[in-house]
Amino acid sequence: MNDTAPPGRRERKKAATRKRISDVATMMFLERGFDDVSIREIADAADVSPTTVFAHFSQKEALVFDEDDEQRERLVAAVRDRPPGTSISRSIRDYYAREIRAGAAEHGDDVARVFMDFLNATPALRDYAARMWLRHEEALAEAVAAELGEAQPDPYIRAFARFVLQIQTMVNESDDPEATLDAGFAVLENGWAGFERRGEG
Repeated sequence: MNDTAPPGRRERKKAATRKRISDVATMMFLERGFDDVSIREIADAADVSPTTVFAHFSQKEALVFDEDDEQRERLVAAVRDRPPGTSISRSIRDYYAREIRAGAAEHGDDVARVFMDFLNATPALRDYAARMWLRHEEALAEAVAAELGEAQPDPYIRAFARFVLQIQTMVNESDDPEATLDAGFAVLENGWAGFERRGEG
């Protein structure tokens, strides 16, 4: 008898286990605080072993962020698969706006806000989130370079990729995400000089 599951099925089971662990951990962190919940408690609540937890998540902070790879792919796809005639900047801005609205639609504005408040109030998670998001910089820069017909990202493309990612970090920390998103891309696309001149009138 062959007990080997087809790769597709196996991957789906792994993804489901990973999501269950992350969901359980996040709820426990929200209820009790990040520092007051142990890996053993999370494993027991998710009905897995601590070894299984660490097989899916390299460190405790990673438990809150279970879609890192998927987020990177969606970000790159926003550049690669954008509609004809849409600028790279506009496509990424629209992608960020969809993510804001999708989070609110899935969890509700109140839950989304509670989660972001929890994230921003927990230094270990806030720092981890920023580092994790900036890991996408190379993938984004390479996608932009490819769309512009460049063999590799130059300093301008790398600066653009870094700025774009920092806008998303600001959005996550903001009480008014969409206004912050609009402001970030307005400065990115139009430059700072025009805004500074507003005070000269």
